[in-house]
Amino acid sequence: MTGESVSRRSFLLGGAGLATTVLAGCTTPVRERVAVEPEPVDTSIYAAMYGPKPDEQFPLPAIPYQKIDRRFYRQMVPNPTGERPGVIVVDTANHFLYLTYEDGQAMRYGVGLGRAGFEWAGRGVIQYKRQWPRWTPPDEMVARQPELEPYSIANGGMEPGLKNPLGARALYIFQNKEDTLYRIHGSPEWWTIGKSVSSGCVRMLNQDVIDLYDRVQNGTPILVLGTAAVAAAGNGVTSF
Repeated sequence: MTGESVSRRSFLLGGAGLATTVLAGCTTPVRERVAVEPEPVDTSIYAAMYGPKPDEQFPLPAIPYQKIDRRFYRQMVPNPTGERPGVIVVDTANHFLYLTYEDGQAMRYGVGLGRAGFEWAGRGVIQYKRQWPRWTPPDEMVARQPELEPYSIANGGMEPGLKNPLGARALYIFQNKEDTLYRIHGSPEWWTIGKSVSSGCVRMLNQDVIDLYDRVQNGTPILVLGTAAVAAAGNGVTSF
């Protein structure tokens, strides 16, 4: 394994600061149909990236990453956002979350998103973050789904654990010093990555949200790119 591949591997597997660079690639068309060997893929990096985490407070099982579209794997890509280094950008149209770095690079993660009518868009900050957080659905959500009453704010929320909807980590988004009720959080439901099925928040693979959690600090700026309708709704919060 070359020094370059070792460096890329260590960066993808976590713990890098906001001043590291990596790479990209391209393809060219061919004129005639010929048998071409596929480019070899180092699957071991994904096995390590999405393998079990037995040392967590609640040990995490491995993710069957082979069943997920490869474009949603954690990977360093050219930064398409135009944002300065150190900004989180959520591209809701393509189900990607970017953390921007120096030298025109960004770490990209696949995400799952809220159904239409449950989105939030605009600029804010990561006010704080939590490991294995409690889940307290807003009163509006409990009103829509009475079965969530045991986990309401009044009842103290849901205990952390593998079945908690916020997963292994949560990053809490504020705008103008107010809680948007919008979160970036982990989820055991790996099959929802790349889809819009949750009730409003940005969900990530647990292994990916742990990686993101370790890379950002409280106060990190965030930009959520929503639909034109959401963006026009006060550049901020719609009903959760």
